[in-house]
Amino acid sequence: RLQDLELAPLGDSDVHVKMLAAPVNPADINMIQGTYALLAALPAVGGNEGVGRVLRVGRRVAALAPGDCVVPADAGLGTWRTEAVFAEESLLRVPADVPLLCAATLGVNPCTAYRMLADFEALQPGDSVIQNAANSGVGQAVIQIAKASGIRTINVVRDRPDLPKLVERLMSLGADHVVTEETLRKPEMKAIFQSTPRPRLALNGVGGPSATEMLRHLRPGGTMVTYGGMAKQPVTVPVSAFIFRDVKLRGFWMTQWKKDQTHDKEGLRSMMRSLCELVRKGQLGAPACTQVPLEDYRAALEAAMKPFTSSKQILML
Repeated sequence: RLQDLELAPLGDSDVHVKMLAAPVNPADINMIQGTYALLAALPAVGGNEGVGRVLRVGRRVAALAPGDCVVPADAGLGTWRTEAVFAEESLLRVPADVPLLCAATLGVNPCTAYRMLADFEALQPGDSVIQNAANSGVGQAVIQIAKASGIRTINVVRDRPDLPKLVERLMSLGADHVVTEETLRKPEMKAIFQSTPRPRLALNGVGGPSATEMLRHLRPGGTMVTYGGMAKQPVTVPVSAFIFRDVKLRGFWMTQWKKDQTHDKEGLRSMMRSLCELVRKGQLGAPACTQVPLEDYRAALEAAMKPFTSSKQILML
């Protein structure tokens, strides 16, 4: 529900932030449902991502100043609110020239895409990546970051009534190939591999048969990274893929990666600088967004849970 809360007093190491925009991500929904690995102590404010502007700072705050734009450094802050007092260490400054919707959606999906492309296989220009859920926020970021690095992408989506429109959008972002899950099982895939090398990396945000079929196209010794399970079905791998093709299966959770950086946030800051630079160069944009006033949050939550949703709901605060 929407309600007024009393603002916490500003401590010496605290920052008073006016929130500007915050997206509705699948993980936010899962936290509310109680099915996510990270659960807030109740009562709680929803939202793990967003952007705000600093209004005031405590006398011991050194890295932030009034007027700075900030995003959460970690999950669990509760960003679906108009303003709040946060600890300085829980925030990261972002350059003021990063567009509002880019900044609001920078901390989860693009970071996930960046880390998966960088941390599991030593990809070089000309290599390829295959991914399902290619129209998701992560998928759109993968396409753009890979394109900027000279890496080709094979993008898998579910068949849908507006498929040509979706294919056109993903191609405009820099996708090299867009196929449906059904196409993964068909001979048409051979034509793709005449011009594009078999992928060394597969990114799985769906699970179930989609992951199994995608895995079949991975080159020997390649890696499949699972970061989501939208199908709510297990990942099934043929024994032959392990024995004869030596594929590797890994998992990735952005929240855990950020927790691992607690004592040294330079890796996080470096990644954010790289992503902001891509934004400045026009190589990384916000996903397709629908802006919703905070008072209409119920409509945003309902829209975020509908199937075949390619537009991210953004609460404007």
